[in-house]
Amino acid sequence: MSTPTAPYRVVLVDDAADLRLLVGQLLERDGRFAVVGQAADGAEGIRTASEHQPDLCVLDLSMPVMDGLEALPRILEECPTTKVVILSGLDAGQMEATALRLGAAGYLEKGAAFARLADMLAEIAAG
Repeated sequence: MSTPTAPYRVVLVDDAADLRLLVGQLLERDGRFAVVGQAADGAEGIRTASEHQPDLCVLDLSMPVMDGLEALPRILEECPTTKVVILSGLDAGQMEATALRLGAAGYLEKGAAFARLADMLAEIAAG
């Protein structure tokens, strides 16, 4: 798999600012990604994704105002070429099938190794 000429553009949507910071730093240091926007809830996530039209959106499920399952189809509607990956504290056994059915390209539990996140995002972005 070849590295793209430009980094994959990513929007992070999670109500935990420290987690957005951690994931953003991880992705930026990886070199394959540029974090172009961040949001703290689903409604803000839709607006931010719509504005930036990113390659990837990393979306939490449990958030105030609008949760990730409600935001997911709306992000995909506003950004038809964006691939959404769920990064959630909720057990994949409970939520993964629902998220994938709603259009998510992948699901990763927050408890999983963050090192897997960058590789998973790069694989999904590359198609």
